[in-house]
Amino acid sequence: MTLALLDARQWQQAVDLRSGRPSEAVSPLSAMVGDILARHPFPGDRDGGSNAWVTDTALDFVARYDPGFAFLAYAQQYYSSRYGVLEPEKRREYVENAFAEAARFARESGMTTVLVGTGDLVPATTPIDLEDLDGLAVASNWCAHYAGLYDLSDRDRETLARHPHLERIVPRQEILDLFGGGPEDGGRLPDYMAVACRGGYFKGSSLRRLVMVPEPSAVIPVSQNLGPATSILDIRPRLLELLEAGNRVALALIEGVGCAEFQPPYTTCANGKDWFRYEPGDAQYLALSTGRHPIFEHNGGYRYYLDDGEHKPYPFSGYFKELPGGTIGEAYPGRSIAVGNRSMFMHVCTGCDVTCECFARNLYNQGLMSVIFRDDKMVR
Repeated sequence: MTLALLDARQWQQAVDLRSGRPSEAVSPLSAMVGDILARHPFPGDRDGGSNAWVTDTALDFVARYDPGFAFLAYAQQYYSSRYGVLEPEKRREYVENAFAEAARFARESGMTTVLVGTGDLVPATTPIDLEDLDGLAVASNWCAHYAGLYDLSDRDRETLARHPHLERIVPRQEILDLFGGGPEDGGRLPDYMAVACRGGYFKGSSLRRLVMVPEPSAVIPVSQNLGPATSILDIRPRLLELLEAGNRVALALIEGVGCAEFQPPYTTCANGKDWFRYEPGDAQYLALSTGRHPIFEHNGGYRYYLDDGEHKPYPFSGYFKELPGGTIGEAYPGRSIAVGNRSMFMHVCTGCDVTCECFARNLYNQGLMSVIFRDDKMVR
């Protein structure tokens, strides 16, 4: 059983992650995790202390669990820019704060800390409405740049072909060919994938007004201490090489930051393949964590509601009805932690022994959740 601890300030509940049902299971690790959650209440996605919360909580785990690998996410500047109007000075302040917090973690933990920027943001200038199609258009709350299209009529194809704000319409077979998939890999792909222009976003891809959206960045920055990485898929094996050499290593994602704002010396790696570029989100996290492109299982055009039935497993894991395998946390045999202010992605995408994340939905702060995947490493 995988245990999840929910903390809503002065109230905690342990649940079985798969079923969501309350659990009475206890262990020395779960008691320690519960204490850490109580000591570090989450201030909110856009609160000025959100990134400091990541560092403080992660350092508490380092002191009490002694991990060899840590996966961190700093996202306050991403949420503040995506959903609010920021003056340039305030934006610079938030970005500098994210780098300062990552540097504080590296300094106080003593871990070699590799930084990755997840890509630039650009003004959300062009809402794209696909509601008048005869077929079905599906846009995800986690992805502004891609939408899935199903059962298109001839009229739909003509409308889409002359749409001024679509970069391209990609049929399923072209996606399979690009990523080396066979017919058996296409079950979760849409019939067609609509790709928005720069600054465009699909209406229905957010429950709140969007101010900035991810730029479809061809490359993203990676701090030079990782070593050479030509693709986002190279980050995982390079991290494992550092770990196998006996280094204590942390990976810190600086959300919503690309090459223009990245502060440490860096190299760049491809953020996708050909026309497909990752946005900050579950697919990008999974590409980093697993070292493979997850587009066949997780893409912005999948009809997620098909999995969201009354008895769906993993009710605290968003659209996921099973947790991805092959993550970096599973591959590393030593102790590992993940802490971040990206809800759900820390436990879904990292596979670390213990994960801690804000339990926030649509910016509403509902507390914290920690997931314990492994509790057998407490004994040396």
